[in-house]
Amino acid sequence: MDLPTAFEEFDIVEVRFKGGRKDFFRNPNRVELITGDPVVVDVPNGHHIGHVSLKGELVRLQMLKKKVDNNEEIRSIYRVANERDMEKFNEVRDLEGTTMYRAREIIQDLRLKMKLSDVEYQADKSKATFYYSADDRVDFRDLIKKLAEEFKIRIEMRQISLRHEAGRLGGIGSCGRELCCSTWLTDFKSVSTTAARYQNLSLNPSKLSGQCGRLKCCLNYELETYMVALKDIPTVSRPLQTKQGDAILQKTDIFKKMMWFGFRGDNNWYPVPASRVQEIQELNAKGTVVEFLLQEAPPEPKQNEFVTQVEGNLERLDDKFKSGKKKKKKKKKTNPDGAVTAKPAPASAAEPRAAGEQPQHRKQKPFHQKNRNKTEGGNAPKQAAQPVQNAQPAQTASGDASQQPRKQKPRRPFNKGKKPDQPKPGTNA
Repeated sequence: MDLPTAFEEFDIVEVRFKGGRKDFFRNPNRVELITGDPVVVDVPNGHHIGHVSLKGELVRLQMLKKKVDNNEEIRSIYRVANERDMEKFNEVRDLEGTTMYRAREIIQDLRLKMKLSDVEYQADKSKATFYYSADDRVDFRDLIKKLAEEFKIRIEMRQISLRHEAGRLGGIGSCGRELCCSTWLTDFKSVSTTAARYQNLSLNPSKLSGQCGRLKCCLNYELETYMVALKDIPTVSRPLQTKQGDAILQKTDIFKKMMWFGFRGDNNWYPVPASRVQEIQELNAKGTVVEFLLQEAPPEPKQNEFVTQVEGNLERLDDKFKSGKKKKKKKKKTNPDGAVTAKPAPASAAEPRAAGEQPQHRKQKPFHQKNRNKTEGGNAPKQAAQPVQNAQPAQTASGDASQQPRKQKPRRPFNKGKKPDQPKPGTNA
């Protein structure tokens, strides 16, 4: 077997210029090129600088797609641009902004109905191309004369559509990505509102139009898929006749092949398969009125669980507020023995005191009230402080201590149940 011969690469290269404009150039000197390299190419009346966007066999396919013939009209590539070429090219590009603003002032003075969108200088600064858009034909012969006198350069006027204008300016679409016309889309096909109708989109101009003011190009991307899916869905031009009433089409789910119908005076929608709709249409055409939309009676709509839960909570709240608050009963004070102590009647100051009767002492507060006074920062009673270490039995003038009123022992709120340490009689603490 013979060894394979060396593969010869396709000698035509695709070169991209400012604004996404692309053209094909021949590489006769077989210069080694890489995608993205700046190259100096031959143009009418001079030379220009562009960047390699495609090379190899893909260029052959691209030429077949755009119907470009491989003949002698294709111009050639001189060389790869060096630093000096790029410096001159950048200086020329810096003049484009000021030139465009000055040209707009001249257009405004001449009162021409046109919109100047961009200016492109040739790399050798021998020609400037002015891109504009207009609704009607514009007579710009006087404009060209004034522009040539102002900038001392050869002028070329090129009219572009609004879609090309948006592609040259660039931007971000409603999808969050860069505009298709400024990245990869080169052929602009006509877009109509029928594409939106087939896809069940709302005919809202603000949502269907792009930055160019025309209908979005992406409406045509999925149109073929919708057209194929719509073949199995019947066309409903009149309501379906049932014993429940006339069913009116409300919505169609194309890919699930489900159609939603509703009755007059009923807010509920009922899903019906496309095959069942076609069957009902055939029966109605013969004069038969079906009993139900589906083969069986539709189930009753179930109430949402969340709604039932909320309604139950509201009913419980109503019952609670209707019953009212219950009054708390006062508990009677009990002794440690379990006997209930009655509240003594208040003694009047006018009644004489009996012989040997001791004066009534002020009733002390219960323990829980004492503890609350301490926690709330109030003044606690002096008896409830710390236990007295040198406690001596108090004696009256008669010497009988049993007749004295019983002195309550100090209580500790936090050490309940523990008795305080009492010193032995006759000793000092």
